[in-house]
Amino acid sequence: MPETVAILRVQEYRSEQLGPAVDRLFETIGFTPAPDERVLVKPNLVNGSNAAHCTTHPQVVRAACAWLLDHGARVTVADSPAFGPAAYVARASGLGPALADLGLSVQSLARPAPLGLTLGGTIGLSRDALEADRILNLPKLKVHCQMTVSGAVKNLFGCVVGFRKAFAHHRLGHSHAVFRSMIMDVYRALPKTVHLMDAVHPMHRDGPVKGEPFPLGMLAAAKNGVALDTMACTLLGLTPERVPLWEEAGLRGMDGADPALLDYPLDAPGTFDTHGFVLSEERELSFAPMRLIRGRVRSLLKHLAKS
Repeated sequence: MPETVAILRVQEYRSEQLGPAVDRLFETIGFTPAPDERVLVKPNLVNGSNAAHCTTHPQVVRAACAWLLDHGARVTVADSPAFGPAAYVARASGLGPALADLGLSVQSLARPAPLGLTLGGTIGLSRDALEADRILNLPKLKVHCQMTVSGAVKNLFGCVVGFRKAFAHHRLGHSHAVFRSMIMDVYRALPKTVHLMDAVHPMHRDGPVKGEPFPLGMLAAAKNGVALDTMACTLLGLTPERVPLWEEAGLRGMDGADPALLDYPLDAPGTFDTHGFVLSEERELSFAPMRLIRGRVRSLLKHLAKS
């Protein structure tokens, strides 16, 4: 059966556009939370550096949270940046103030539980994510220097607790096959997920942190994160051989990996102009040991400053 991907043209991060757009997108994909459903809202809070451009826009997160609250959900907003607490990145991006009048704050995902991986070993996946009734995943569409594109599937790798993500890069960075398999294992291990992609001003040129905004003007939603990413990669003129996670989804025979089996009931991806969108220069997967140590020290200092 075709996978539904709902797309709307949203030119700017304005509440008068985002609120109605979120409502229509969720209605189109058939997402309505049950009363008192515990929903974990998972934005992309990758880094406090260049946070205005590399994180999910605060107004997109706010619009999604307001919609959930209006529908009776119990909302928690949380992420697990590799270096530093989520609240620090939220302050840098403006997300904290954007959520204040909703009575929400940003937490760090914690309580790691071992997840067995397809290609061996384990990784610490947050119980906060595993025990949620549902996850609303809010990826920022970005180029990625190691995975070509970062979207819905990659953003859920943020449910791995803190420093363990950077350590996994270092430990498993010798192999794209192992690393992408691990990310897909994390995606498949999580409870019911719905995905809302911030592609209003996606990041291009140098991602996932140092790039620049591109005026695409798109907000998109799906119940299938692979399908949402397939749409985005197809829009950018990419092929599975160029995008490790898309290729992994195809090799596993996952629903949503075939662009011919996607249904677009609202706007069509072909109506969006990607001329001038530049991919990031590819870099190695693994993190150098000194970079890990420096990052860990910065993380500890930020935790101390918060306390």
